[in-house]
Amino acid sequence: MSRQFRWLWAAYTVSTAGTWLGFGALGVLAILVLDAGPAQVSLLSAAGLAVGALVAVPLGPWVEFRRKRPVMMTMDLLRCAALLSIPIAYALGWLTFAQLVVVSVGTAAADIAFKAASGAYLKGLVPRTELLAANARFEATTWTATVVGPPLGNAALSVFGPVTAVTADALSFILSAAGLRAIGGDERRPVRPDSPRWQARDLLDGWRYLLRHPTLRPLFANTVLVNGLIMASAPLLAVLMLDRLGYPPWQYGLAFGAPCLGGLLGARLAGPLVERYGQHRVLRVAGTLRACWPLGLAFIGAGTGGLVLVVAVQFGLVACMGVFNPVFATYRLEQTASDRVARTLAAWSVTSSATIAALTAVWGVLATVTSLRTAIAAAGIVLLATPLLLPSRDASKLRTP
Repeated sequence: MSRQFRWLWAAYTVSTAGTWLGFGALGVLAILVLDAGPAQVSLLSAAGLAVGALVAVPLGPWVEFRRKRPVMMTMDLLRCAALLSIPIAYALGWLTFAQLVVVSVGTAAADIAFKAASGAYLKGLVPRTELLAANARFEATTWTATVVGPPLGNAALSVFGPVTAVTADALSFILSAAGLRAIGGDERRPVRPDSPRWQARDLLDGWRYLLRHPTLRPLFANTVLVNGLIMASAPLLAVLMLDRLGYPPWQYGLAFGAPCLGGLLGARLAGPLVERYGQHRVLRVAGTLRACWPLGLAFIGAGTGGLVLVVAVQFGLVACMGVFNPVFATYRLEQTASDRVARTLAAWSVTSSATIAALTAVWGVLATVTSLRTAIAAAGIVLLATPLLLPSRDASKLRTP
């Protein structure tokens, strides 16, 4: 891979490490410092996703016609400034729940803009033949950070105080911006082909492109629904294991941390599997298999047997996701026209964030009306139907609109 990609990968690695070090840190701060209850913590999470997605709607068209690397650096610095405001306010005794909500919204919107710009930048930086290898490296980095980050973040919180993880996350964005700057090179500013001015109809261009595309349309529906259902059941599993079944926090962390090694394994296998079986087949098989595991989480029991069941189910799920995600990311970039990448990725991220927020709220109500196990099982059953939304036709045999 080129020197420029290695700098991009280094920037991604350091920001991802910081993100997972600070995973859930805002909720922890709300609980430990501001004595927030479950309703407030849920509001903090849902508001960040939903309102952040709404704020990010106009960012897709804006990013499309800007140089991508400066946009990425700007989003890194904005996230850094937002997160650094928290330890400063904490030190001065000014930290409030409203500030946490504002920071959550701002970072969520900046995340969407960054992902839109980074996808478009990667497509222009890396030859098409190396896209899968690049996405596999990003995927492996993500799962490695997922294994290592939360335990280290929790340890740092215990030793150095409640704002340590947030501070580390903020500083990681400075290092990421420095890595992006080190890439160097000239990047041509995209030219708007139809009109030099921004227009209101540009807001819907990403969704319009997705819904008209014969293979991206079903894949869009599939990934948004799968991610939403998996994330909606996550807080229910936390309550079930930590409260109802009495697992200590370290066992809960082990149950969801150790299986992430399966994601690392899956990311390493993605390239060889595509080379042997073809992109379309791997996409369908891995996408189908990842939907088969979560139903097993409804049958968790207490004790060692229950812990082993969670680890086994999560390992299978994460390994399938480790194969699916880089193949899916490559497929999406290949099928998206170069002058539509930022708008399409922004629309995808906005929809995904809004869907996760909505389904999390719906499944919380469902768990209240029925039971935790019933709600977790319902998510697993719906997931079993999601493979029907995967592209049924090989994109290489279709003409891209």
